[in-house]
Amino acid sequence: MITTEQHEKLRGWFAGRLPDDLFESLTEVTVDREEITVVGRIPEPRVTEGASDAEKEAALQARIQEFRERTREQRVEVARAAEHRFRKKVSWGVECGGERALFTHIAAPVMTRLRQPERQVLDTLIAAGVARSRSDALAWCVRLVQRHTDDWLTELRDSLEHVQRVRAQGPDAEPQDAPAPDDKE
Repeated sequence: MITTEQHEKLRGWFAGRLPDDLFESLTEVTVDREEITVVGRIPEPRVTEGASDAEKEAALQARIQEFRERTREQRVEVARAAEHRFRKKVSWGVECGGERALFTHIAAPVMTRLRQPERQVLDTLIAAGVARSRSDALAWCVRLVQRHTDDWLTELRDSLEHVQRVRAQGPDAEPQDAPAPDDKE
């Protein structure tokens, strides 16, 4: 969990480091313990007026694939610099024509211990064909909770940020004029 200020500095670093012509706009920079995900908007493909949904979808997927291939070297260069600076892997994604596509991104293993009633929930999702494995079922559950509790999670994150600010003012805090670890090159 990082503070709003740290997130703003991270987003600012990417805004300043990305080539001007890479994205139409930088739409999102998210971060967790393992990964930074950078998502930008790219221009929609031009299709003929009255094009079918299938044609529009094919053009959209082709535009995303073309962007991914054409910009690979630029994105790798920025990612290397970011990974060195922030000590996290960088993943990329785009938004185009209402679609969102994430390129290679990490799936971090998470260990957990579940009691039988909780395992039965996962096994029911597998039996119903919602998930292929307990791992998939657990990820499905997390996405469901995420979708339905955004307000609660936002409030919780804000509270955690407040706790971090208070801790930073405590007796073990570094002096104000000391450079932050992320400010080094």
